[in-house]
Amino acid sequence: MDYTKSMGGAALGARLRRLSETIDRDATRAYATLGITFEQRWFGVLNQLAINGPMTVSELAASLRITRASVSQTRQSLEAAGIVATEDHPSDARQRHLVLSKSGSALIRRLKPLWQAMDSAALDVDAAAGHASAALDRLDAVLTQQSMFDRIVEKLAQNGVPAKRRRAKS
Repeated sequence: MDYTKSMGGAALGARLRRLSETIDRDATRAYATLGITFEQRWFGVLNQLAINGPMTVSELAASLRITRASVSQTRQSLEAAGIVATEDHPSDARQRHLVLSKSGSALIRRLKPLWQAMDSAALDVDAAAGHASAALDRLDAVLTQQSMFDRIVEKLAQNGVPAKRRRAKS
């Protein structure tokens, strides 16, 4: 028996993690078919740099809707791999831009056909699943209106269990 499937919506996080792991594992296999070692967490940052050119960590975090800490960790990994570098921001001395290195630009050129195939395959999967991305859009909107944390605290209060509300870190 598939426990998470049998739990329905109560196991939403577990189901999303499992699906994400499945997709990431297949993507890693696809990179390997081209002889490319690639960490799936790099995709968002590299794709944004390829599309937009140099960006700050804050700009990347806002664009990807993830934490600055997550972008910084990815940046460190990409820098260690020689794929990105940092340079002075042209108008703000307190900031640094992330830029594709020469080898990073070459990697992007090599990855474009694979990324196009991945996009096409993802669209096929989405269509075959009855446009699951629309359901994810609705899920995103619902959680934007009220976080899962706030909902949990509410449920605890309804059951007479006091809980301290804490602000979410961004």
